[in-house]
Order: sequence, then C-alpha cells, then structure tokens
Amino acid sequence: MRLLLVPDVVLLPEGPVKDRAVLVQDGAFRAVGPVRKLTDAHRDARTVRLKGHLLMPGFVDAHHHLTQSFGKAQAFGQPSEIFKTVWEPLEHALDEETAHLSAKLAALEALRGGFTTAADAGTRAPVDVGVVAKATEEAGLRCVLSKVVSDGKGGKEHLERFHGSRLIHPSLAIPVPENATAEVLKKTADLCADAGAVFQIHVNEHLASVERSLKSVGRRPVSYLHHIGALNAHTLGAHATLLTPDEMCMLADTGAALSYNPVASAWKGNAVAHALMWRAMGIRFGTGTDGTRGDGFRLVDAAESTQRLAYGMMSGDSSCGAGSTWLTHATGLSADALGLGEVTGEVAVGKAADFLLVDLRVPELTPSYDLSWELVRLAGRDQITAVFVDGKLRLWNGWPTDWDGPALVREAAEVGPRVVRRARILRVDPDPDGTSRHPRRPRP
Repeated sequence: MRLLLVPDVVLLPEGPVKDRAVLVQDGAFRAVGPVRKLTDAHRDARTVRLKGHLLMPGFVDAHHHLTQSFGKAQAFGQPSEIFKTVWEPLEHALDEETAHLSAKLAALEALRGGFTTAADAGTRAPVDVGVVAKATEEAGLRCVLSKVVSDGKGGKEHLERFHGSRLIHPSLAIPVPENATAEVLKKTADLCADAGAVFQIHVNEHLASVERSLKSVGRRPVSYLHHIGALNAHTLGAHATLLTPDEMCMLADTGAALSYNPVASAWKGNAVAHALMWRAMGIRFGTGTDGTRGDGFRLVDAAESTQRLAYGMMSGDSSCGAGSTWLTHATGLSADALGLGEVTGEVAVGKAADFLLVDLRVPELTPSYDLSWELVRLAGRDQITAVFVDGKLRLWNGWPTDWDGPALVREAAEVGPRVVRRARILRVDPDPDGTSRHPRRPRP
C-alpha cells in the first residue's frame, strides 16, 4: 500500500517543519516534501490527514537488556555494581519460555514509550538468543541483537544468522573487557568491523569497574581496548561515565561510539557521562535506557537534565545543547552509533519507515514556541497516538494492533515474581533497622 501521510508538523533532521507530507511504501519513506507537491505527484496513494499531529522518527535505544524486565524494581536503592547481585541471578533463572516472555514484555514497553529500535547488549540467560529475536519480531520492535562471545565461540555464525529478517540486526558482545582474553576481544572487534555490525561492551561504568580493570589487566577499560586494538568505528561502549581526557581522545580518534545512559546514572551510578564534552570532541554517541524505563520522552528529558545538573550549572551553560541536540542523539545519532545510520533514525527518503504520530493538541504544548525544546521537556508517551516500525502500524493508543498486549502483561504479572523468587536475588537494605525513620517527638 502507498500511504501519503499529511501531519501538521514533521520532525526532519533540520528540525520541526510544517507543510510537509511523507510517502510510505514497502516499509520505507519513498518521498518527503511540500504537501501540494506530493499530493499532486501521488494521487493514487491513500492520503491520510493527521490534524494536530507531529510525525517524528521513532526513538532508538542504544543500550538495553531485554531479558531483565522482570527485575527492574529489584535494582532500586541498590549499590552501583548490581550485575552480580541482581542481573546475573535473574537471567540465570530464565528458561526459553520465560526469556521469551521477558523480552516481549520489554519490547512492548519500549514501543509504548516511542522506541522503534532497541539494542540488546547480550543476555546471560542459558538460552539461545533466537528466543529474544522471536519475541521482538512478534512485538514489532527493530532489534540490534547481541550474542555474548566471551569464550570466542559462535560469533561468525551469529552474525550470519538473521540475513532474512527485516527487524533483527546481529551484533556481538562481551559484557566487560576482563571477561575475555585480549585475543578474543580483538578477534570480536575485527569480526564486527568486517561484518558491518557493532561490538557491544560495558566500559568505565563506575568506580568498581574501573578498579577491577586496573587490577586485572593493568589499564582502564577504554585504554585497554585501545591498547589491544579492539577500539574501532564498530565498537559501541556502554555508559563510559568515568573517562579521562586521554580516553576521550582515543574514542574520538578511532571513531568508536558510546551509549549515554542518563537514567542509569541517576538510578545506580556514581557519575554522569560528560556527553556535552563528547559532542564537542566529535565522539559519536546515542542515548540508551539500560533497561531502566522504556520511555523515549523521559529519556531525552533525563539526557538534558543530567548534563545541566552535572556540568551546565557549574559553568553557567543555560542551554546544555538545547532541545534539538537531545532529540537528534536519541534518534538519528543513536541509529548511527548502532551501525544503522543508513537504515533508520530519520524521516528521510530511503530509510525505514520507523516513526511516531504524536498528538500536539494537549495543554502541555499549548501555546507552542519551540517544539524541539518542548518535546524534550514537556512531551510524554501518553501523547503517542501511533507507532510504526518498518512501515507497519504496531501500536495504536499504546496497545498492539495485531496481538493481545494486555494478555501478555497479565501473564508477566504472574510469571515474573516466580522467576525472581527462583533467582534468589541478593538485595542490600540500606536501613535494615529502620533507624532513619524516627517518629516525630512532641515539642516540650
């Protein structure tokens, strides 16, 4: 079907533009231009006028853990290095059925939040990653799907596995540098470079990870990857909150990309990545949720707010990149960081029709003066009327159009707690005796 969409506003790479129409056919944008010009040129297309709506590219999540959705709240209020106490036990407690359910639940949450693409950083669950691919394809989410190859096995086969899929883009991962030998790290980085895929790895996430790397290999994570030749334009480092100036130069010089994960910093980190410095130095980066919450508008708000709180206030920077910076890094530049810059992330001719229809007729955006800023600070996922991926309508008013989303949620509500109990997650109670909750004493 040839679909000619005529919204009030289209978010293009140069910003929000009025009087634009978009032609969608065979899963891609086939034309973008002035309304009169496109309606005259494509009279045979089905024309849909979208009064009061913005058509914008879908958000691209540059760092997710799709098989951790049953345990998000288990990480609240915990020390920063929770992968050993929460995530490893949780994922090890999954089987194929529950891993599929967890990934599909995460995919549904992502779509509801306006994400049309998510990069899974690799599961520790003892299952074939095909179950994650099946879950995301069923949900309709585009996925950069990693296989963990710390043992150096199966990487080439995984990269060749999903050639027939329109939504699955294979990737390789090693959770942290010290999980593999230098030889395996270099081989994995080279395999990804040769295949045009991304090599995902957590780097410089918090003090514990930096110190662990120093003790095990004698170098900080990014410095070590650079030293062994595993830092290249297909490397995607997650978090990178603790970078030295030298490490930033290494990233800029090699063309490696990063995922800026501001919500993860707020919830469990001990630092905020200096994303504004990355931008000034030409370091490629996208924005990621780290599986915290699948809400694109809250992510861009967090991206701007944490830069302001961590760096802008102390330097008197009242703009902190402005709204357009964070929209771009959450869409087109996130796609670039994932190696999908030619595939998705923009409303542009030839790219996949992965887009949102956002209702602008709300009090939060009325009156409107600078839509880019307003989308970052004022918009919410409840304004997303429709989510399209690969040209197909996936969600309408928050729910799938061709499968039973509420039934999935009911099943996850029943199954998820059983998985968590089986995992025997170790939580730290910072106030075991209730000593911080003193009763109010009467005045004398």
